[in-house]
Amino acid sequence: MMLSDLQKRTAQAIVNVFETGHVGGDYACVILLAGDSGGLTYGRSQTTRVSGNLHKLIDAYCAAPDAACATRLAPYLPKLAARDKALDSDDVFRACLREAGADPVMRDVQDAFFDRLYWAPVSREAARLGLEDALSVATVYDSFIHGSWARMRDCTSEAAGTPASCGAREWTQSYLRTRRAWLAGHANRLLHRTVYRMDALLALADEGNWRLDQPFTLRGQQITPEKLWP
Repeated sequence: MMLSDLQKRTAQAIVNVFETGHVGGDYACVILLAGDSGGLTYGRSQTTRVSGNLHKLIDAYCAAPDAACATRLAPYLPKLAARDKALDSDDVFRACLREAGADPVMRDVQDAFFDRLYWAPVSREAARLGLEDALSVATVYDSFIHGSWARMRDCTSEAAGTPASCGAREWTQSYLRTRRAWLAGHANRLLHRTVYRMDALLALADEGNWRLDQPFTLRGQQITPEKLWP
């Protein structure tokens, strides 16, 4: 079963709230947290310098017609390709990223980027595992964005069985509990602060909202169709 466009946007909105505190995401958001192994993060759902995906995003933006900040960002592409740590503290670069986030071209590029690099593989992975519910797909999407999906997937299947053997909904809840415990006990204390993601998704499961029917409130943000199509 394929998700409707509304369900897809709702799943993405959940992760947007987790990453930036906004239902629609924050296309101009630049974050650098002490202890974050990803280094500088940017955009609607926060892609990272260390992964190399920030380079892919900015490269796509600079190649787009009428990109307002392309000439100022293009010189940074070699450093982005090298995943240069110096970019994390480059105030001029960070200011340019923020300015580009207000450009409608950047917004379109980011939407296509997150669909291509994250949503498309998430959809394939969820289908492979037989995870059809919108909440289950949102769970996979959150982990693709946040990291360590494959590791937690395998840990869950080893402990609880596969989605086919124990049921997709039971497996999803087992996955969320497994990942929560992993985040809470991780050596990187920064991850301890992210257990709320699992708590929020588990709360939706406890409420039986597997279809991600609206409206509902997540982290103080009300998710409604009007906010997904502003």
